[in-house]
Amino acid sequence: MIVFDLKCGSQGHVFEAWFGSSADYESQKARGLIACPLCGDMDVTKAVMAPAVGAKGNSRADVVPAAPAVPARDEPTAPVMNVADQAKMQALVEALGQAQAKALEGSTWVGRGFAEQARAMHYGEQDRASIHGEVAPSEARALIAEGVEVAPLPFPVIPPQAKN
Repeated sequence: MIVFDLKCGSQGHVFEAWFGSSADYESQKARGLIACPLCGDMDVTKAVMAPAVGAKGNSRADVVPAAPAVPARDEPTAPVMNVADQAKMQALVEALGQAQAKALEGSTWVGRGFAEQARAMHYGEQDRASIHGEVAPSEARALIAEGVEVAPLPFPVIPPQAKN
């Protein structure tokens, strides 16, 4: 077995991967089987790494073996998936993006005025309409606590004035 430090091209994430040999790495890369476990980027290359050089055979060191690489309970984790499922995931994300776009058809961007307008509609001070905008997470929780029907969007929305 051989371990390589790999790096994705889009975000620069560096991660470790084990292969049976250098030829196995090259074969898997050629077949598109290697992806960044953090962002899914398929543009992965070998990263610079320090070689593991063993001690001389005639020297003795009282070294405590390293603990296995098991994350501590409080260490943050990152979601990962099997590369074979990546195409399915990409199709699901694309379908979700299309569903969001369809849901926003006919909706009006109100920007940071979302909470005020959603409350006004909820309390009958303004005619109901389909709107979308932005609020701080604490404000979204406050709206939900008041019974105002709101839902987070899965993907960010580019405000109309920011589009080219």
